[in-house]
Amino acid sequence: MRIVYLRKDLDNYSRKVSLDMAYLVTHKKIRLRKELYEEGLYLLIKKTKNEENPEKYFLTRDKVKGEDEFHYFFDFPFKADQVENISV
Repeated sequence: MRIVYLRKDLDNYSRKVSLDMAYLVTHKKIRLRKELYEEGLYLLIKKTKNEENPEKYFLTRDKVKGEDEFHYFFDFPFKADQVENISV
């Protein structure tokens, strides 16, 4: 499975944060360290393979489904191939 990244748009570049793929595959949830979370993180999602303009799925505080001492947990209601690749 390929690595899935969250994005954050800044002034003239995008920052990316890789997801914990082992946790995502096993639990179908995003596990994100608390120090990496900030408003504006999103996934680019394509509903269909031929869709030209993917939509942004933002990880906002209201989407937090749980937390522990070090992590926030979010649902991942997509298939991995729906998430747009990031070109380096």
